[in-house]
Amino acid sequence: MGKHQVRIAWSRGEAAFVDARYSRSHEWHFDGGATVKASSSPFVVPPPLSDPSHVDPEEALVAAASSCHMLWFLSIAAGQGFVVDAYEDKAVGTMGRNAQGRVAMTRIELRPQVRFAGQGPTPRQLQDLHDASHECCMIANSLTTEIVVEAPVETA
Repeated sequence: MGKHQVRIAWSRGEAAFVDARYSRSHEWHFDGGATVKASSSPFVVPPPLSDPSHVDPEEALVAAASSCHMLWFLSIAAGQGFVVDAYEDKAVGTMGRNAQGRVAMTRIELRPQVRFAGQGPTPRQLQDLHDASHECCMIANSLTTEIVVEAPVETA
């Protein structure tokens, strides 16, 4: 299995730091060359010390779970001969207290909407595609957070 490297870069600038009035904005540099502006969640650290226009770690976790599920879904659907025209997910992550009483991402709800070309899967086949995708998703397999796939079952 491969290794994934990410470089995280933050600089204090002119902020005093010890008064906790420093910017939480930073950058994620991925091994493939992409750079993403990141910050703490504005729900945790209020603006202007956080930047709501940047990606925060919590929403990145939700995006990673959603993206992983989608990539497996596309692969499995193609392998079964289904042609996917479009896939969109409006995933939601919920923060709360875990069993140990710590603040954590306690639930991720995936809400994929999939459009097929030609003959799409039956409702049972669609459910099976999502179940198989969830079982294969490395992100879902890495988390203790409950991940629920709330995919609508549509008939072709």
